[in-house]
Amino acid sequence: MGKMEMITNTSPRKGVNNVHPTPPPLPAKAPEYGRKGIFMSKRSAVTRYSSASSTARDLWDSLFDGGYRADVTIKTDDGGIIYAHANVLGMASPVLRGMLKGAKGFGKKRSISIHGVHQDAVRVFIRFLYSSRYKYEEMKEFVVPLLVLSHAYAVSSLKRVCEQQLEHGLLNLENVVDIFQLSLLCNAPRLTLISHRMILSNFKAVSATEGWKSMRNSHPGLEKELLESVIEEENNQKEKIRKSKERKIYLELFEAMEALVHICRDGCRTIGPHDKDFNQNQTPCKYRACKGLELLVRHFAGCKLRVPGGCIHCKRMWQLLELHSRLCADSTSCRVPLCSNFKEKVKKQSKKDEIKWKILVKKILRTKRIGGSVSFIASSTSMSS
Repeated sequence: MGKMEMITNTSPRKGVNNVHPTPPPLPAKAPEYGRKGIFMSKRSAVTRYSSASSTARDLWDSLFDGGYRADVTIKTDDGGIIYAHANVLGMASPVLRGMLKGAKGFGKKRSISIHGVHQDAVRVFIRFLYSSRYKYEEMKEFVVPLLVLSHAYAVSSLKRVCEQQLEHGLLNLENVVDIFQLSLLCNAPRLTLISHRMILSNFKAVSATEGWKSMRNSHPGLEKELLESVIEEENNQKEKIRKSKERKIYLELFEAMEALVHICRDGCRTIGPHDKDFNQNQTPCKYRACKGLELLVRHFAGCKLRVPGGCIHCKRMWQLLELHSRLCADSTSCRVPLCSNFKEKVKKQSKKDEIKWKILVKKILRTKRIGGSVSFIASSTSMSS
């Protein structure tokens, strides 16, 4: 901004003006770091999950790498030592905070131990406490120990990262059994579900892995539960296929009922009621079951063994006619042959046969999701009204 003077009106004292000093320039617009972090692809060296600037993260990484004024030594397996800062560790993990309170050392320096995992995995873990950064190659190599460390030391942010990385690519047939067991121990229900589904879907391949063999020796009870769940899943799939085939049969029966009413009411191609005129330019029939039913009706009309039980094709026709009568709402005006006759026959049937027919009708209606008489019943009586 250029120079600018603010001059007020003349004060009560004549000849004297109140001249204010030039105001300082306005501050530059501060850079905005939104909540949306910087997400790097799998090929990138570092992945970031926070809104902090890259410069600040670089400083935290430098603090960890350089160990400037580090006051904690972390002992790992194979005699490894990692230097860190108590304030950072205590803020990032309540478990480490408690360990540091009871830690002993010389002067102001304290010492703690993290055993059971590789030294490089511990280093990746501690680095994450500083800057929430990790290299994808390191995550790919140490995702299992990092999941264990994040749970053991209550670092929920790292635990979420491990679960996400496993869900989106790092979970495979070789490690799925180990991950399944860890997810149970580390209270990761979503990871348990995902790994369990993978085991069920690829049981033959998974059961041949070293992880499965190791689980068999160390946790035979868990293996038994998985085998039971595999058997249950197979039974569920078989039941699903059975019900699908059953629904298909009921749907075909419903379509056959529609085609039967269509033939008896409107006629189709060259077959229909005696008062129906047929021509060569009829529109194509929309009922899929009509062609097969037309052949069955023609056979039924000319068969010499039409009595029930005498011919398998005629028997099927008798069953279709009886099924229609049980679905028909008004047999007195229905155009389908023998509809009213079967209505009378129903009254003389045994209770056992009656129950079977009612179950069949109920399942057909349920398949079509119709809460009353089927849609073709009303149209079947329209010709007589």
